[in-house]
Amino acid sequence: MMRIATLPAGDPVHRYDQCLVVPFAGARRVLSTSPMNGGYREDLTAVFNNDMNPGPGMACRMLAPTYGEHLTAMARELGLDPETSSGISTSASMEHVSIRTESFEALSVTAVVTGGIEVNGGRAGDPAAWYEAEQKAVPLREGTINILLFFNTDLTPGAMARALVTCTEAKTAALQELLAPSRYSMGLATGSGTDGTIVVCNAEAEICLTDAGKHSKLGELIGKAVKQAVKEALRLQTGLSGEYQHQVLRRTDRFGITEQSLWEDYRKQQGKMSRADYSDQLYTVGRRGELVTAVSLYVHLLDQLIWELLSPQETYQMGRKILGIIKGRHGEEPEQLPDREAVLERMIRELKDALNGLVEEKP
Repeated sequence: MMRIATLPAGDPVHRYDQCLVVPFAGARRVLSTSPMNGGYREDLTAVFNNDMNPGPGMACRMLAPTYGEHLTAMARELGLDPETSSGISTSASMEHVSIRTESFEALSVTAVVTGGIEVNGGRAGDPAAWYEAEQKAVPLREGTINILLFFNTDLTPGAMARALVTCTEAKTAALQELLAPSRYSMGLATGSGTDGTIVVCNAEAEICLTDAGKHSKLGELIGKAVKQAVKEALRLQTGLSGEYQHQVLRRTDRFGITEQSLWEDYRKQQGKMSRADYSDQLYTVGRRGELVTAVSLYVHLLDQLIWELLSPQETYQMGRKILGIIKGRHGEEPEQLPDREAVLERMIRELKDALNGLVEEKP
């Protein structure tokens, strides 16, 4: 067992058995998304975050048939009372935890975050995998952002619920700033489908706050701590960062423009390079700053087309101008296309053609 931190309210954060365990140093109020003692509770004595992944390439370890039963069994393994503890699980390593504290005067907010979004990122409203009432499920991909959020002050139950909302907004803001893609649509991710959050406040504190919205200092501290911790946890777990995203294919893969799809088009066009040479050249071209910038603008046009913020013709006209920059010549006068779907399909195809044209050029 290793104590890796002590929270401002005195609660220790331990790491052992592929878990982060926080036994409470006093009375706490807890609001949890966990299926094990979830919801609002005043009788809990500990919370934990469990890494279910036994090793690279191996299936997650379930100790029981259901997620809730697994957490109960995990609590027992950790030496906790299953009746007075709550937990959440993930496939992210506890070694890659990020702990960030933000303070103002007597107030402190600490976010303890583990995360991965590369495989299971999703956008609210994406097609679902299962319908619980029919008890029919499709296996979900691994990838979860788990957040333990601690306050050294007391909060009213309503403020705790508002803190959960502000925390979720901050997580989504971090993903937007990283341009993390959904793996279930062409959209940007707002989270994963398996994210978990536990909010803990100090019921013994003299100060009891009632507002955790963005206009309150408490809300500001939540936003800062959670955004920083989410970004750091994702960087530690998978390398996701601004530098990592500075590559053309990182901006385009959610639209189906991937190395594989580009290579397939290149072969159909009777390209001369071998796959290895093609991949090397594509990677070199894809790191060029001016190309990353132009493609980023082009992709944002596609987003605004999908969101119905720009008309199909407005989008297509500006897209052709950006393609002209990418190709190093003036864009051609665009034809009239009938609807959004036609424009989206045409613009994706034309961007793929432009990228393959750059790969074909000599470095």
